[in-house]
Amino acid sequence: MKAPGLSRPEAPGATAGDLLDRLAAERATGALHSCVGALYLADGAVVHAESPSVPDLGRRLTAGGRLSPQAWEEAVAEGGPGYRAGSLLVERGRLSRGELELCHLSALFDAAYFVLTPLDPAQRAPDRFLGEARHWLGPIRPVAVALLRREVARRRRLLERAWPRPEVDAAPVVPTAGAGHGGPAPASGRQAVLAAADGVRTPVQIARALGRPAFATLLDVRRLAAAGLVRTPCADAPPAPEPPPPAAPELSLLYRIRDALEAL
Repeated sequence: MKAPGLSRPEAPGATAGDLLDRLAAERATGALHSCVGALYLADGAVVHAESPSVPDLGRRLTAGGRLSPQAWEEAVAEGGPGYRAGSLLVERGRLSRGELELCHLSALFDAAYFVLTPLDPAQRAPDRFLGEARHWLGPIRPVAVALLRREVARRRRLLERAWPRPEVDAAPVVPTAGAGHGGPAPASGRQAVLAAADGVRTPVQIARALGRPAFATLLDVRRLAAAGLVRTPCADAPPAPEPPPPAAPELSLLYRIRDALEAL
């Protein structure tokens, strides 16, 4: 591999999947990253993923009331520098080990989808590897690269089957005139998304507001579009501008804590 702490661009023309396969074969440890997020590996397995498009683990836990913002902040501040913020939550009885693993896997797969499938086609999937980089959350449950890639492909197929119009993914969610008037009510998850649709917020922004997985929200929006409950924009319409992304993976722990507090 390369000297720890140095970042290198990978081979031109290689896809993020190709790079992941090679890093898995080399049992690499570090972060594969770009502006759309990062995948953290340890001994060739993916141990964490983060993307500005998805609510992170802390937002999920606190939005649903499972964890207080104070408990999350303490774990990040005290356990983060030693790469054991997740373990600290279990040791202090804030979460069971099973709860932590389930929430972490959900967040990992959610972020990994948007890292490997950027909403903006002009943005590159990860193409730089930072050797020996570790995530402050600490190891929880590694995921094999092959399994991660299969799950990302499965999610792409789900979206395509639900409504083959990707324009809805990044556009404001605009309810149609018939939404809420007659016809069967949408499923509970979709009801929450429809209720949060104000004609301004995109699916990703709705996911952040609700503290829901971003992919599940994206799938709900496609299904609502297929049911005629939200509008599908023209394919050539310009996408709505996104708000400034959260701190990049390489920034310091201090900035992470600040962003977490601002999101509460």
